[in-house]
Amino acid sequence: MSAERVYAVMRRLVLESDDRRQRVADALGMSFSRAKALRALAGGPMRMSALAGVLLTDKPFTTVVVDDLERRGLVARTADPADRRCRVVELTESGRVAARQATEILETPPRELAALPPEELDALDRILGKLHS
Repeated sequence: MSAERVYAVMRRLVLESDDRRQRVADALGMSFSRAKALRALAGGPMRMSALAGVLLTDKPFTTVVVDDLERRGLVARTADPADRRCRVVELTESGRVAARQATEILETPPRELAALPPEELDALDRILGKLHS
């Protein structure tokens, strides 16, 4: 089996077999990009410019995303105490709940993977461990 074939199978398994992004969007009632912003903010408050960098979006689009999340009561914006010209975004309690829900969906293994026998999962874990290190 070639590396290309193995990679194609892994990619399909993770990205295509179970559209997790759509499941997240449906569960939260918002686009995946907004859910991605919530998950990014789960690590703690962030300047708008830093959030734009994490989301790989421009600042105006990040503002649109944060405006929507703020209207939904999922984030709050405040002035950065270190530089009052900058805005800091942080999750509200509702935002933390939504971010956790998105993370749970995204971190649930695909059915095909979960159905493997323990010895095959152990072997796959060892192989992936070699690739990751």
